[in-house]
Amino acid sequence: MEHKQLTPLKNWFDKYTKGFLSSSEEDNRNIILKIEHTHHVCENIILIAGSHPSLKNEIVLAEIIALFHDIGRFQQYQQYRTFRDAVSINHGKLGAKILIEKGILDLLDREERELVLSSVKLHNTFSLPHIEDARTITFLKLIRDADKLDIWRVFSEHFEADERERASAAGLGLPDTSSCSEKILARIHEKKMASLADLHTQNDFKLMQLSWVFDLHFKTSFRLFLERDYLNRLGRTLPESETILIALRLIREFASQKALG
Repeated sequence: MEHKQLTPLKNWFDKYTKGFLSSSEEDNRNIILKIEHTHHVCENIILIAGSHPSLKNEIVLAEIIALFHDIGRFQQYQQYRTFRDAVSINHGKLGAKILIEKGILDLLDREERELVLSSVKLHNTFSLPHIEDARTITFLKLIRDADKLDIWRVFSEHFEADERERASAAGLGLPDTSSCSEKILARIHEKKMASLADLHTQNDFKLMQLSWVFDLHFKTSFRLFLERDYLNRLGRTLPESETILIALRLIREFASQKALG
């Protein structure tokens, strides 16, 4: 796949997503959040794939997947005014449906088209799905890592910002109390991702996001997680209890070991 094939796809993405902007400042803040998120995920996936010798010839295809991974978010927000799949629609499946309906991937060959559609459709599953095709699994690992890296950026900035400046659809509406769930902390100690079903407070939400480090796949992803200081940025917004400090230390040690390979 050649780099020149990206231009018409990027032009279509810009035109399509800008069509969701309106006269509402709040709605535009949420739409722009996802446009900017997409651009950052594209940058992340280029960094990750570019640092892996076996993937250097796959960078353009990886960037196409990143470009379209959240294409369903815009229609989701327009229709439901939320980014919460659980109370609206699965944005991965919706994104694949939109790409098929719009025919924007028709310039790709059949194998590439199916790979992009599968990656968009499945990038948001809780854990890596069981698929026999090794190439699809590789691209799913790429997009899931690139996506997580920017979600950490989004929420670091979200919790650092004044509440009046935050994108309203970014949070889950959880109570902002000093407590955190024992289930969330237990999952971190097991070195596993925490589940949305176990969330009761904003602190749970932050710890759940940090537990995603256990689902990263590439050495570069761990390095970027540490270099960008996401652990400290989110950690500073948590209570300074002994249990939380232990959990944060465990996450740092795990990421540091993985970053060293």
